[in-house]
Amino acid sequence: MSKKRVVITGMGIASCFGTDVEEFYNKLLSGTSGIVPIEGFPCADFPTRFAGEIRNFDTGSYIDKKQARRVDPFVRYGMVAGKKALEMSGLTGEALEALDKTRAGVLVGSGMGGMQVYADGVETLVTKGFKRLTPFFVPFIITNMAGALLAIDIGFMGPNYSISTACATANNCIISAAQHIRNGDADLMLCGGSEAAVLPIGLAGFVACKALSERNDDPAKASRPWDKNRDGFVMGEGAGVLVLESLEHALKRGAPILAEYLGGGLSCDASHMTDPRSDGLGVKLCIQAALRDAGIDKSQVNYINAHATSTLAGDLAEINALRGAFGDHLPKVKINATKSMIGHCLGAAGGLEAVATIQAIRTNMIHPTINLTDPEDAVKDLDLVPNVAAPLKVTAALSNSFGFGGHNSTLILGPYS
Repeated sequence: MSKKRVVITGMGIASCFGTDVEEFYNKLLSGTSGIVPIEGFPCADFPTRFAGEIRNFDTGSYIDKKQARRVDPFVRYGMVAGKKALEMSGLTGEALEALDKTRAGVLVGSGMGGMQVYADGVETLVTKGFKRLTPFFVPFIITNMAGALLAIDIGFMGPNYSISTACATANNCIISAAQHIRNGDADLMLCGGSEAAVLPIGLAGFVACKALSERNDDPAKASRPWDKNRDGFVMGEGAGVLVLESLEHALKRGAPILAEYLGGGLSCDASHMTDPRSDGLGVKLCIQAALRDAGIDKSQVNYINAHATSTLAGDLAEINALRGAFGDHLPKVKINATKSMIGHCLGAAGGLEAVATIQAIRTNMIHPTINLTDPEDAVKDLDLVPNVAAPLKVTAALSNSFGFGGHNSTLILGPYS
């Protein structure tokens, strides 16, 4: 049986480069780094003092002002990104009201949830006692609340839940949302991920894991996937949300079709809590599953937005997986790393990178991997788009996201025809 076709008709973001999709991608194309010294809290004693930090985030008219002050930043990011995605999709005012909202759902996940509200609540409990704890404590820390409050605001009554698979979260959400449309559960889904972990407890946690770069003297050059001089990943934050629709539904309402969702794949390394399998077997299985789901041959893929976090083990493990999945075709594929410029946005990474991938399809331009000056020997035969953007008419694009726990997720997107 042929699968119901699913298309992308809207995109919304919250990022260190702002909330405008076009501006976000232009910054990526120009090779601009969004990695800056952290200003949101004192961190002079930390060995890492920089991130892809969102500064002075303005929710505008997208969230009620009182609500915006109360909710965790991850909720703010997710709600603004979701509503901006609806705007791009032409779903505002009368068009939004005319939608059958019983057949529209929201699937926006988070890897870590409301960490700021949680940290503030713990401090209140310890210093002032339980009677002073806000009644909003539990609602605003749980990972489903960005999607729940978004649905409450816009009235979407279809499937609504959150998936939390660490840094694979957003891809998992997009794949599941597409399945709901294919299965006939919904005509339209808002989907992606949101994360706001650049705060003392978040930074301290990854410092304790010894996972972060310590290049405090030059933060803009700290995230350097596949470079021999990389020394860890850089934290980022934000949200990336897509509007997925059945092709039939999108055509009927005259929606702008930005790209097509071709397929997705999932797997588990079943190996280690935080380290990837060095042979890349789990990721290879994930990519092969995505290709089968999309119904395309590996030779049709000519662009890969890699997970590529700038960690010593992870970057090369992913390359091993890509070689296993694509074989001799891999050197013909352009591969880049969005995280070289915005850092690793954890549960939101797959959403933001899906937006970058769709923009590559729309513009026929692939953004560079910056800070790649001395590549590992294992990648010297590959086109990693070092430091300067490159033209490419994308035929099919693959976007990888992997998370602690061995969770692997792969999207395949392509131009709509």
